[in-house]
Amino acid sequence: MEKETDFKNAEKGEDIDSIYGKPEYFENRELSWIKFNRRVLNEARDKSIPLLERLKFVSITSSNLDEFFMVRVASLKDMVHAGVKKADFAGLDAAKQLELVNKDTKDLVNLQYSTYNRSLLPMLNQEKIYIIDAYEKLTEEQAAFVDMYFENEVYPVLTPMAVDSSRPFPLIRNKSLNIAAVIEAKGGGLLGHKDSKRKKDEDGENAEFATVQVPSGLARLVPIPSDDPDEKVFILLEQVIEKNIQKLFSNYKVLCAYPYRIMRDADFSIDEDEAEDLLQEIQKQLKKRQRGEVIRLEVEDGIDKKLLSFLRDELHVENKQDIFHINGPIDFTFLMKMYGLENCDHLRYAAHKPQLVPEILPGENIFDAIQKGDILLHHPYQSFDPVIEFIRQAANDEQVLAIKMTLYRVSGNSPIIASLAQAAENGKQVSVLVELKARFDEENNIVWAKKLEHAGCHVIYGIVGLKTHSKIALVVRREEAGIRRYVHLGTGNYNDSTAKLYTDCGLLTCSEAIGEDATAVFNMLSGYSEPLSWNDLAVAPLWLRKKFLKLIRRETKHAREGKVAFIRAKMNSLCDKEMIEALYEASTAGVRIQLLIRGICCLKTGIPNVSENIHVRSIVGNFLEHSRIFHFCNNGCEEVYMGSADWMPRNLDRRVEIVFPVLDEELQKKVLHILDVEFEDNVKAHVLQQDGTYEKIDKRGKVLINSQEIFCREAEFELPGQKKTYQDRVFIPAEPVE
Repeated sequence: MEKETDFKNAEKGEDIDSIYGKPEYFENRELSWIKFNRRVLNEARDKSIPLLERLKFVSITSSNLDEFFMVRVASLKDMVHAGVKKADFAGLDAAKQLELVNKDTKDLVNLQYSTYNRSLLPMLNQEKIYIIDAYEKLTEEQAAFVDMYFENEVYPVLTPMAVDSSRPFPLIRNKSLNIAAVIEAKGGGLLGHKDSKRKKDEDGENAEFATVQVPSGLARLVPIPSDDPDEKVFILLEQVIEKNIQKLFSNYKVLCAYPYRIMRDADFSIDEDEAEDLLQEIQKQLKKRQRGEVIRLEVEDGIDKKLLSFLRDELHVENKQDIFHINGPIDFTFLMKMYGLENCDHLRYAAHKPQLVPEILPGENIFDAIQKGDILLHHPYQSFDPVIEFIRQAANDEQVLAIKMTLYRVSGNSPIIASLAQAAENGKQVSVLVELKARFDEENNIVWAKKLEHAGCHVIYGIVGLKTHSKIALVVRREEAGIRRYVHLGTGNYNDSTAKLYTDCGLLTCSEAIGEDATAVFNMLSGYSEPLSWNDLAVAPLWLRKKFLKLIRRETKHAREGKVAFIRAKMNSLCDKEMIEALYEASTAGVRIQLLIRGICCLKTGIPNVSENIHVRSIVGNFLEHSRIFHFCNNGCEEVYMGSADWMPRNLDRRVEIVFPVLDEELQKKVLHILDVEFEDNVKAHVLQQDGTYEKIDKRGKVLINSQEIFCREAEFELPGQKKTYQDRVFIPAEPVE
C-alpha cells in the first residue's frame, strides 16, 4: 500500500522531498567517505596482493585522511564554532558529525596500524626488509653508522626550539613531523633562568619544554648497511633524532622525547567580488594554511602526560577527541617511498605500459586521424600521448589559427604547457583558463599561469564564484573546405602523470555540432556570453542538473508505462539530495538502477518500496577509478554520456562542468563494454549492503573477473592500424575459484 500511495502522491505533484527525503534514507557524506577509505585500507589487508602494493595502500589511506581532515573536518569545526545547528539530509548536525567522524576515524587508524604491525611488518622481515624502530635492535656497527649520519647530515640542519617567556612556542607547520622533549637543567644555562616556562610534575620537579622539527628536506627512510648483502635495513629519521636528541641540549638532561604531528585547517574562502587580483589573493591565502586552527594532533602512543598537556595548551587543542594516539610511526605516507625498492619486482605488480590507440598510427597527422571518425581514448590502458600530440601538433601546424583549453591540474613538467607556450610564440591565438582554485594545486597552477602569460598566451584565472572543472580543448584550423574545429573532451585532467594511474575516458572529434558548442563554452568562460541552447554538450552550473533529472525522470515515466527502463552510471561520488531522490522515485517506479561509485555514496540500497531496484558497487584497484559514464535505456534507444561531473552539489551547482554524448555507434558499444566488465568485476568490487556496509563478492565457484586486468589485456590486443569492433574483443577468463 505504501508504494501505491507514493505513486498517487507523486502523480498529484506532491513534493518528492516529502516522500523520499526522510533522513533515514540518506547516509552522511563524511561517514560515507570514511567507509571509502576503509575500502582502500582493505586492499592493504588483501593477502592476494603483492606486499609492496599493500604498503602503497596503507600510505594512500594516510594521505587521504590528511586531506579529509584539512578540508572536510575543518569545515565541520567551523560550523560548530559558528553555532550552526542545522542538520544535514541524514539528520546529523555538525557537532554530531564531528563526534561520529572522530570515532570512525580512530577505528580506521587502529585497523591501519594493526595491519601494519601484525601483518605487513612481519612479511617485510620475511623478505629481509627491516624498518628498525629502536636503536637497541641495531648492531654495534649499524649504531655507529647512524650516529655518524646524525653528526654529518642531520645535526647541522636541526633547530631546537626552547619555550620560555622570551621564546614563545614556535609556529608548527601543517603536516610537519616534530619531536617534543621534556628537559631538565643540570645547572646554569639559558634555559634554567627564572623566566623559563616550567611545569611541576607529579614529583614536584621542574620540567622544561622544547621542540624540534624533523627536517622535511631529508629522507625519512634512512638506509643503513648490513652484513648480509640481501638485507635492506632502514631506520626512520625521527628515531635517529630521538636517539641523539641529548646532543641538541648540552647542560640539560632530556627526560623524554616523543614525536608529534598536527593537521591544520587548510580550507580557505575568498571573497572574489572584493578581490581585485585573484592571483594575489590566492597567494596570500596560501600562506594562511600554515597558521590555520589545529584540527588533529597525532602523538606517539605512551607519550608523557606532562608533555601531552603542554602540547595541548600550546597548540590550543581543546577536545580530547582531536588527539590521536598512534601505535607506530606517525604519518604512513613514507611507505610510498618503499614502493620503488630495487630488486623487489616480485613484491609489486608488473608495471603496465599504456598501449597505442589503434585509430592513430605512430607519426600520423592527428587531425587526419580525427577526420576519419571520432576516437575514444581509455586511459591508462591506452596512452595519453594522443592528447599531448593533439596540442603539440596544433602548436606547430601552420593551418591552426587558435587553441583554447581549460587546465585544472597538470603535471610538474607538463608537455602540454610547453606546447601551449610554443603555440603562442608561433603566433597562434592561445586562450587558457587556469583554475587557480584547484585545491592543493593552487601554487602549481599559479606558476604555470605566469609562464603561459609570459609566453604570450591569454590566461583566464577562473570565473568569479565558480571552479572550472571541465576538461575541454578546442583547436581551430583553416582547411581547404573552410574552418574546422577539433575538440578533445575528457573525464580527467590534462595531467600526463596521473593519466598513467587514473582510469579516464576521452573523445577526440571534429563534429560540427560539438565544435560549435566548444566555441560557445570558451566564449562563456572568457566573456559574458551565455548560450540560450546547446547542440550536444550539457554544461553546469546552469543546464547540467536539469539534463540529468530529465533523463532520470524519462526512465521513470517509461517504467510506469510498462516500457523497458534502466539506468547505469559510474562516478566518483553521489551525494546530491535531489539526484538521490530522483533515483529513489525511479526505483519505486520499477527502473533497474546500477551504480558504480568509487567514493562517497549517500544513497542507501534495499529500503523497502524505495530503493529495492538500486544496486551500488565500488571498485578499488591498482588504478584509481576516475571516469564518469552515464547510460540511459530510453526504451531501447540507448543514450550514453561521459564527462567531468559527479552527482554532487558542487559539480552541479558551483562548478563549470561538461558532459558530452557518445554518438558514434561503435564507440558507444566500446563505452558500454567498459560498464559491462566493471559491473561483472568480482575481484576488486565491493557491494553496498542494506546495512550500509560494503562487502567483497564471494568468488568461490566463479570465474574471476578483474576489470582493470581485462582492460590491460584488451589494450594489448588492439594493434595500431588494425581497428577492431566490439565483437572482435576476445579474452580468456581465469579458471573458476574452488
